Amino acid sequence: MIKAVFFDMDDTLYDTSGFAAIARRAAVKSMVNNGLKCTEKEGYEYLMDIVKEKGSNYDKHFNILTKEVNGTEDPLIVVSGIITYHNTKFSMFKLEPECFSTLLYLKTQDYKIGLITNGKELKQWEKLVRLGLYPFFDQVITSESVNIEKPNPEIFKIAMDRLNVSSETSLMVGNSFETDILGACKAGIQSMIINSKLTEEQKNIIKDNKYQVTELSSLIDLMDIL
Repeated sequence: MIKAVFFDMDDTLYDTSGFAAIARRAAVKSMVNNGLKCTEKEGYEYLMDIVKEKGSNYDKHFNILTKEVNGTEDPLIVVSGIITYHNTKFSMFKLEPECFSTLLYLKTQDYKIGLITNGKELKQWEKLVRLGLYPFFDQVITSESVNIEKPNPEIFKIAMDRLNVSSETSLMVGNSFETDILGACKAGIQSMIINSKLTEEQKNIIKDNKYQVTELSSLIDLMDIL
């Protein structure tokens, strides 16, 4: 019997990949208008190379971009990129109605609800507050706060310990097979993948290891499953 449901955040509870690209393009345009010596297309390509190298949680992408293109970190150009990126991102920062309905349902049915997310502590908490999600969660575990990242099964064990539940009574919902699903499976937790389709190779991994994984078409389906 499931007693606790754990969720990933980015691209599970809301769409982050789509608006991140739009926000980055807007940021580069602003930087070019303020003196970045390249075209918008070139600037965006440079920026994406930096994001790929440093990771999305790195906080000085625009500093590196400005220095690589102009040879120095012009504060006006860097700040124009930062402000435009955040203004654009937060203007698009909206929770899907089905997410709120699902979390409300789980709460009213006395399920324990946890969040397990890779990322910086304050950055992830800012999202929870802006989206109005934080009251739903009994525990929020970020990789920075415990110094362990998914798919390491230890972060899932920490989450279960904090909610005082076992792997047999836990469920993980996430969008990444490698990060969310495999990590949960290795911790002995059954899982559901959403906003992504299992490949044949992934299905074989599940079958060979006898992992319990279900494809979820929508968060709202949890109401019928649980």
